[in-house]
Amino acid sequence: MSVIKGQGMVHATEPSPSGSTLSLRETPYYGGSSTASLPRRALRMVKTSWLAVSDWLTDWTPPILVACYWVVCTAIFVMCSVQAIKVFYYFYMVVNLYIALCTAIESFLGMSPVREAGKAADKVDTSGGTFPSADSDLPIMDMVMVAYLPNEKDIVIGQIMYALEEIVYPRDKLRINLVYNTPRPIEPLETELRQLADEYDQLRVVKVLNSTSKADNLNHFFTLGHTGADFTGIFDTDHLPHPYNVRWAAERFLKEKAKIDIVQGRCVVYNTSESFLAKMIAIEFDKIYAIAHPGRSRMFEFGLFCGSNGWWRSEVLRDLKMHGDMLTEDIDSALRAYGSGKNAVHDMNVLSYELAPNTFAAFWKQRMRWTQGWTQASVTHASLIWTNPPNGKRNKQERMGLVSLLFIRELSYYLVSQHTCLLISFIITDWPHDVASFVNLIFFRYVMAEWFLFMTVAALIATLYFTNKVRSEFTSWRSMTVFSILYTPYLVLQSTMGLYGHARELVKYSSWNPTARG
Repeated sequence: MSVIKGQGMVHATEPSPSGSTLSLRETPYYGGSSTASLPRRALRMVKTSWLAVSDWLTDWTPPILVACYWVVCTAIFVMCSVQAIKVFYYFYMVVNLYIALCTAIESFLGMSPVREAGKAADKVDTSGGTFPSADSDLPIMDMVMVAYLPNEKDIVIGQIMYALEEIVYPRDKLRINLVYNTPRPIEPLETELRQLADEYDQLRVVKVLNSTSKADNLNHFFTLGHTGADFTGIFDTDHLPHPYNVRWAAERFLKEKAKIDIVQGRCVVYNTSESFLAKMIAIEFDKIYAIAHPGRSRMFEFGLFCGSNGWWRSEVLRDLKMHGDMLTEDIDSALRAYGSGKNAVHDMNVLSYELAPNTFAAFWKQRMRWTQGWTQASVTHASLIWTNPPNGKRNKQERMGLVSLLFIRELSYYLVSQHTCLLISFIITDWPHDVASFVNLIFFRYVMAEWFLFMTVAALIATLYFTNKVRSEFTSWRSMTVFSILYTPYLVLQSTMGLYGHARELVKYSSWNPTARG
């Protein structure tokens, strides 16, 4: 959860010429006639003007850079020679095929964790709800819900009551913690939250003063002393953990014992009835959390904490803390944990349901934060590719995975966008007059081009097929079909957002709004 720093009202005063104290709004700067303060007034006006210009440049430089990038790349391809165009065409077709094949392989490998999770859940169901471990052997768990109260004031009570009443875990071994910040008092809500904490022994409500971020809230929680919990789970307040979420996380830690430090669960979008956008994001989340993450973990032998619905060994999380200067402090903490030799796994039974943005504006703000944050994390932790953890040595698979995650993923924004610019240049230089000529121009311009196209499309279809196998109950065949049709245009949009995030990082853009809830 990311927030905006509040603008507090300051009641400043200045001494008057007679020695009395005047309100700042009574001084000549605010319309008085004294000439003694004109230099100061002029200085302030100049400073304010420069700040306004600086803010304008920071806001508008990224879109201008991205627009220029698209225009310049397309113009270069328009002016290239026939032989150069042919080289570029095959290069991008090969790269796209490589990315599509890697995605398909990850999706295939991701099916195994899904099947294993299903078998474990079926075994519990057939045994009448009996889990592998006895209740007496279960560890103490801390569930931490992080909230920016103005943004989540309408849902926070419901989320807390859900956690208190629906999660199935021994009451004496589960603590539910709401850690929130707010730039202004919100009543009667804050009083109601304190009353709930008095009513329920399981619940602790912590207001973090002077906090401006999720990282600040969590870091404050870590200073409250050892709670006695063996493991700590981090959840954004819009999440509704599955009733057995905590139990499955505990079972995974007990099963693996000292082998793992983080269990990342599967996040499922549940507000698909609210908007078309939420339907598409729900399928994207199925693709990411149900097969891509666990598949990548199997392929490259390491997993990652993804920000919410993640359980940590408490001492590991307290030692690492969160870096508030990172826009995606969760990814930063995950990479720092991995860099120090900690092990993360993805468990499909550790389910949590969350809200997706319902408007494109909210979606854009969310993805811009993620994109720029990933860029920050990739640059900061690029050294993981060639260094080793303190307790061992990275193998070739891990290093390949880091190259893919921290380098190729960032580079893919340019590869996809430039391939698109190349195709646009075809249309500009050889305008098609019917559908058949358009298809031939774009897809069958060169010998063997169709083979690259067919293999790439086959890999994408395989990925979508595997995604359909694991899609949640909140999606449908119809939504899956629409998502498949829109998938290629979405990749182009995704590359544009990636370029935009890079441009924002270049100018150190850092003015963020939290994703709207409701």
